Amino acid sequence: MLTADQYRRFNRLRWTLYAIMVLAYMTAFFHRMAPGVVAADLMQAFHTSGAALGSLAAMYYYVYTAMQIPAGVLADTLGPRLSAGIGSLVAGAGSILFGLAPDFSSAAAGRLLVGLGVSVVFVGLMRANAVWFSERRYGLVSGLTLFLGNVGAILAAGPLAALLGWYSWRSVFVAAGVLSVALAVATLAWVRNRPEDAGFPPVHAGGQDTRRHWLAELGAVLGNRAVWPGFWVNFGVTGGLLAFAGLWGVPLMRDVHGLSRATASLYTTLSLAGFAVACLVTGALSDRIGRRKPVILGAAALSCLSWLGLIALPWGAGWSGMLLYTVLGLSAGGFVVGYAAAKEVVAPANAGMAIALVNTGLFLGAAIMQPLFGWVADLSWDGRLLDGARVYGWADYRNGLIVSAAGAALALLAATRVRETWCRNQSARA
Repeated sequence: MLTADQYRRFNRLRWTLYAIMVLAYMTAFFHRMAPGVVAADLMQAFHTSGAALGSLAAMYYYVYTAMQIPAGVLADTLGPRLSAGIGSLVAGAGSILFGLAPDFSSAAAGRLLVGLGVSVVFVGLMRANAVWFSERRYGLVSGLTLFLGNVGAILAAGPLAALLGWYSWRSVFVAAGVLSVALAVATLAWVRNRPEDAGFPPVHAGGQDTRRHWLAELGAVLGNRAVWPGFWVNFGVTGGLLAFAGLWGVPLMRDVHGLSRATASLYTTLSLAGFAVACLVTGALSDRIGRRKPVILGAAALSCLSWLGLIALPWGAGWSGMLLYTVLGLSAGGFVVGYAAAKEVVAPANAGMAIALVNTGLFLGAAIMQPLFGWVADLSWDGRLLDGARVYGWADYRNGLIVSAAGAALALLAATRVRETWCRNQSARA
């Protein structure tokens, strides 16, 4: 039992390490969403098609997707301190390379390094949350984490567009890289993997260590059918949102509705703001009602309706477009509950691997849909160019939106298969 003074020191320490890691996660979200605002600059700088631009932006997602399972293993074995610290260092180097890239190949290499580095930050953070916070607060803390991460995404929308009026896109990415390096140093210096490493008792009775080899534990997670519905929900709902808001949402408003980049970015800012708020609210709501499945199912249904609205309704620039972009973001916020549901159907020691598996679906969805959106838009493109960048029409963008709607429909089907955990770990129950 901790004394009042010990508890104050414990609470100060866990929120300090949380703040360091969540700042690193916010920079990861910035890197994820920034290409949407600088899309025209990238087309001009590297003379790319829509499909090639989608592939460049999605390079982040390719490596992020491939690294999620290894990230979970690293978080459960090495611990969050080393995995997230080294990851932030690699991401910083990649962002600097991207900002200085003289050609498309160098930019792709930089983007790949960014994805490689930040791929371990989120899983490390969520693993640390599982160790430093109680189960009853996990949904709320997860929602807060995603809310703050999305603040980083919001900074990559409207604020970034305003900043580009003063600085080049290259300078911005170099500065972001320097920040990531500084956060890497802070992580290695201050973060601790477990309360025990700082001289405090564990938050959870029974400890977190596993007696089996990590490979056996990974096999148990991969073979657990209750984890996989969350994978597909993230694939269709959140992957679709990130693909759209992270690359195609701004060009759509610019090309179809004639808005400037700064004005168009307000729409994706609203979408990401809705996403951030929904992450915070749905995590707390799930904890409060003691249920996971209804929140996930409702979010997937709303996502389907949002995409159908963008495809079929007579919306335009102004309140109708802003409303649809916002609702699209709100619908995706329910995905945060999927992390809690995933960790509650596996042994506590395997929380990092379960979270990583579910997170893989998110980034696989974005990695596939971001270039696929550009590819289907290229199919009907009429050849128009503006300052070397392709200009697409409404029919081109609508084809991409149909792809996104199909992903959301898949997610809704998967959501019906999510196992209700009643906000308690099921592996520990008799």
